[in-house]
Amino acid sequence: MTVIRHVEARRSETPGGVMTTFASPTQGGASRALWKVEVKPGVAGPVHDFDAEQVWTWVAGAATVELGGETFAVGAGDTVVMPARTVRRVLADPATGYTAVVTAPAGARAMGADGADYGVPAWIA
Repeated sequence: MTVIRHVEARRSETPGGVMTTFASPTQGGASRALWKVEVKPGVAGPVHDFDAEQVWTWVAGAATVELGGETFAVGAGDTVVMPARTVRRVLADPATGYTAVVTAPAGARAMGADGADYGVPAWIA
């Protein structure tokens, strides 16, 4: 059994938000990554894709999720299963921003909307 203490959580900051990794292959030897995403009001994440399924649960605030050509309004308590190879974008509510908890398989690779390989993000590694 591995215990990862709060002070050991890894923080990664991008223009889109702050990701705090709770567990991953390099943080506790987990086979899935688990992280929190915190995004300020009005911030639009990049249009991108992943080669693996991700599950997002909103714990605070609200967002608009663009996923595979559809648009969904989500808020605290809502969960979105984002299938692999489905272009997505998450836009933070302009008044509240959002906080979500996300999981994906170890080694999940980010891609551009055009399929360009961006590699494994730091919060999943």
